[in-house]
Amino acid sequence: MLRQDKSGMIYATLAYFLWGLLPIYWKLVDRVPAIEILAHRVVWSFVFMSALVILLRKNKAFFRDFKALLQNKKQTLGMALASIMISINWLTYIWAVNSDHVVQASLGYYINPLVSILLGVIVLREKLSRRQMVSFMLAAIGVLYLTFSYGVFPWISILLAVSFGLYGLLKKTVQIGSVFGLTIETMFVAPIAVIFLLTTEGPAFTFETATTPTGLILIGAGAATAIPLLLFASGARRIPLSMIGFLQYLAPTIMLILGVFVYGEVFSQAHLIAFSLIWTALFIYMGSALKVKGKQTT
Repeated sequence: MLRQDKSGMIYATLAYFLWGLLPIYWKLVDRVPAIEILAHRVVWSFVFMSALVILLRKNKAFFRDFKALLQNKKQTLGMALASIMISINWLTYIWAVNSDHVVQASLGYYINPLVSILLGVIVLREKLSRRQMVSFMLAAIGVLYLTFSYGVFPWISILLAVSFGLYGLLKKTVQIGSVFGLTIETMFVAPIAVIFLLTTEGPAFTFETATTPTGLILIGAGAATAIPLLLFASGARRIPLSMIGFLQYLAPTIMLILGVFVYGEVFSQAHLIAFSLIWTALFIYMGSALKVKGKQTT
């Protein structure tokens, strides 16, 4: 393996490993309402990314790209909607973790690639291969089985998968790098987050409260959000997309392990059957993707 591939593998693996460990971070502030954690995450992510842009001396390039974005109404709308989708995804994820639904959250990120396939078919008019059709049907059966076994639709998993799938779809309409992209996304929703924090009931976020353990963790949410993304961006540039495809399942696997073995959430026979169907679907999906890649390189 080339040195570039090795470093890319390390960066991408570390990114997904950190994403998988995020439930531990949010559990540290589980007494804070999820909507308030989200507001802090948005504000401090924007502050962190803005500082990073300045430290990297990319502020001129950032303002140039931002100006170009605003001149294109379609891309501006796409970025604004992407900001809303990622905010919904973050809120759902934080609420799920702090409401003891880590297993459901992991399920959402397992089925996310298959939801992205469906969105590609519906919105982009992409055609499904036979293997992709089988993988999607197996995943759907898994979700339906879980629904009928418990009599409750796994809305957390579906909302996480759909919101992140729509986020990825919207990002395709905007040609902008990941660093500038996250900065602009958080910029769009930061004013709403600030207004919420200023008007919400409870103790004001002052210097005194900011220096408490809870306050420092909320401020650190910016770095906790940005660092894995930056590692992923560095890794994705150095390794093949097929390798990224395999590594992306590291995060939900870590979440599943945390949910079951650390936080003691239920993992019943119904969960095992549903997850097995979805894991089989993902193996078929990845096999299909690798087969297409093999044909393209021959």
